[in-house]
Amino acid sequence: MTMDATVALVTGGSRGIGAATALRLAREGSDVALTYVRDKDAADDVAERIRALGRRALALRADLADAQEAAGAVERAAEEFGGLDVLVNNAGVGLLGPLDGFSLADIDRVLAVNVRGVLLASRAAAARMGHGGRIITVGSCVTQRAPEGGGTLYTTSKSALIGLTKALARELGGRGITVNIVHPGPVDTDMNPADGPYAAGQVAMTAVGRFGTGEEVAGLVAYLARKEAGYVTGAEFAVDGGHAA
Repeated sequence: MTMDATVALVTGGSRGIGAATALRLAREGSDVALTYVRDKDAADDVAERIRALGRRALALRADLADAQEAAGAVERAAEEFGGLDVLVNNAGVGLLGPLDGFSLADIDRVLAVNVRGVLLASRAAAARMGHGGRIITVGSCVTQRAPEGGGTLYTTSKSALIGLTKALARELGGRGITVNIVHPGPVDTDMNPADGPYAAGQVAMTAVGRFGTGEEVAGLVAYLARKEAGYVTGAEFAVDGGHAA
């Protein structure tokens, strides 16, 4: 245990990077709440795996496109566990395609989940956190290098999180709360499998010639959540296999 029994909330923690992060934090000593939107069974499975590690777990249904649910998930987790020490803003939606193909509803949903939801969850978490709190957001490698067309809306939403991270780090630094952002590259998940139709092109853009794993991203998130990372804030970290090199 390296986290002194902290309480963490991982949004979008039922699968992929979120599930790997929730389990990693639990292995390092945290009680973990996680959110999901559709797949309750997957969320319950992650929660059971966390309990098997001897930690408390809570699976919460919350759609970050809903302003009340974005902040409400933080409140529910803090009430259940008696506080909150770590927020991992992982939930997000990826919508790709030509700019003129998006409806206004498409644009509103992507920005609501990927930007507004992160801001509202972070605000609610900051109100609950004491000295030593950690806010860690999952961004994307496309904020560092946009390799092809079709990603304008998604890249815009993820790029906004860089500004949010830096400004929030300034605002909360005096309280001993750190705020950082992690940019994964191509990672093998249900949404973007390493054997999928677009995998070869993504692999070709990395320096290491492969997809990453959720566990590799989770390892960096776990470091940023620890006490030893207390002097790291307002920073961007690439876990992208050299995608931006």
